[in-house]
Amino acid sequence: MVAVPQCFVGRFLFSGLRASSSRTLSCAQRTWLHGRARSHSASSDIPGVKERTLVAVKPDGVQRRLVGQIIKRLEQRGFQLVGLKMVQVSEELLAQHYVALQKKPFYPSLLRYMTSGPVVAMVWEGHNVVKSTRMLVGDTNPAAAAPGTLRGDFSVHVGRNVVHASDSTEVAQKEITLWFQRSELVDWECCDHGNIYHP
Repeated sequence: MVAVPQCFVGRFLFSGLRASSSRTLSCAQRTWLHGRARSHSASSDIPGVKERTLVAVKPDGVQRRLVGQIIKRLEQRGFQLVGLKMVQVSEELLAQHYVALQKKPFYPSLLRYMTSGPVVAMVWEGHNVVKSTRMLVGDTNPAAAAPGTLRGDFSVHVGRNVVHASDSTEVAQKEITLWFQRSELVDWECCDHGNIYHP
């Protein structure tokens, strides 16, 4: 294992270490090195890379054991999981989450559905993650969702459409704050970052 001294924090020394020994470093060490580089070089930051979104596998998706497949699709796309938990959602939380729907005639049945079983809530991070995840999830009505999307592949009725995803960056920020405490989110960087994002 290659030791990584704390003194190698300057950009010049860091670049030399990375170039000379990157082939022998472990994934964890490359992650540490890349993180040091990003913290000391603002130019390496990619706009939008830290964008986050809320994705929630609804009770029907959990009951049908689709959680793993949904996570797999998001990971394959290149997004990074930074928060994950299974919860039995309260009506109080749902009232805040669905505040815009409270006057709709289907709201009581929506509450019954969302409290009928556990929900797996996740926070994903990445470039344009909100827009890309919405496209991956598909149309709210599965009948209109394209094949290859999560709803297009896994559901047939709008009342059982498997998964929720934030529909804008502003909504994502509000929903993440509603569903997760700050301490439940993990700031980390995967070692394949350079293979997904162009510097």
